[in-house]
Amino acid sequence: MVAYDVFLTDCPARTTLDLISDTWSVVVIVALGRGPARYSDLRDKVGGISNKMLTQTLRRLGENGLVERRALRTAPPGTEYSLTDLGRSLLIPVTALTRWAEDNTGALLDAREAAP
Repeated sequence: MVAYDVFLTDCPARTTLDLISDTWSVVVIVALGRGPARYSDLRDKVGGISNKMLTQTLRRLGENGLVERRALRTAPPGTEYSLTDLGRSLLIPVTALTRWAEDNTGALLDAREAAP
């Protein structure tokens, strides 16, 4: 197994951090952690995301092996997205991160307001 060190300039793990620390990536991963979802259901669940951004996020997560896309044989045709095993392995850390953000945003906003 190759060891990576995020403190090194050219470490590929930095790209991984960039991928999984993106706000839309985190929110989509958490949303898919509740189970497979159609594109339109994801768009409705993730408030404020545009079709373009959702498409780009799903594509980026898919290209990196975190999300899989499945064409549905329905009328009209649909698409369903789900987490891969690798994507599910991210659920604990990103769920903890989102919970921390929800629990501490008030304190951060207070600190920002009090800053000179």
